[in-house]
Amino acid sequence: QVQLVESGGGLVQAGGSLRLSCAASGRTANTYALGWFRQAPGKEREFVAVINWNGGVTSHADSVKGRFTISRTNAESTVFLQMNSLKPEDTAVYYCAAYYTGWSNTRPLCGLSTCYDHWGQGTQVTVSS
Repeated sequence: QVQLVESGGGLVQAGGSLRLSCAASGRTANTYALGWFRQAPGKEREFVAVINWNGGVTSHADSVKGRFTISRTNAESTVFLQMNSLKPEDTAVYYCAAYYTGWSNTRPLCGLSTCYDHWGQGTQVTVSS
């Protein structure tokens, strides 16, 4: 089991930056892939980025490539989402999520919400124009 707690959301002007953090607690937290999803009002939850168990492999949605970067510190099993050049359309509740992979890199990282069985409570990001 792993518990996820996000922080770092807030209000920022377009073009600005924010850094989200998610602390993953639990004895086996470093055997989970960690991802970020977001959900805007009236829209479905969408994939943002994911990182594998040791931080060596990442994947980002096309809509955020070149602007957002996912990273993690394995010692604390904390995952970060550095968001630069923010746009009003990035406004959403951002969720941290996790799924078990073990210490394996043989399977491609998953961008589907159905792969993830642990979710944080979400943090609001609002980008003003």
